[in-house]
Amino acid sequence: MVRTEISLFLKNAPGELGKLASLFAGEKINIDALTIQDASSYVRELFKARGKSLKRIASVASYNSMRKDSAEFALIRLLVDQTDKAIDLLSKNEYIFDIMPVIAVELDNHPGALAEVASKFGEEGININYVYGSVSSPEEKCLFVFCPEDIELASKFFQ
Repeated sequence: MVRTEISLFLKNAPGELGKLASLFAGEKINIDALTIQDASSYVRELFKARGKSLKRIASVASYNSMRKDSAEFALIRLLVDQTDKAIDLLSKNEYIFDIMPVIAVELDNHPGALAEVASKFGEEGININYVYGSVSSPEEKCLFVFCPEDIELASKFFQ
């Protein structure tokens, strides 16, 4: 199913994730899925993309400066149960964020379940930009979040 992912930069400091989670908890917004990565790796990928596309998005000096600054931040990607309410809350609290459609799939928790879905993307010629997921126990279903290059095509196969 297509869901809206919220991505934001959060200061890479003790207590910042707790503040964000508490903000959502105070408004009864549940976090369904979350991934965190060092923002400097995100900037490195931008730099690599610049080299592949041969476009000058920014100078090498600008990228080096961004890479140093980005070490102070973490890139958070999350799904919540009340996206519009979460977006309003983030705006009111002056968070800088972006939204994008992703495919969220509940999978049975057994060996090969992820392989089946990932193979389906491949068979349909859909590249996956990134994926994250988890499971709470062996008896529970898994929730995996896929960010495909072609969300429209993917949404036809993963509803």
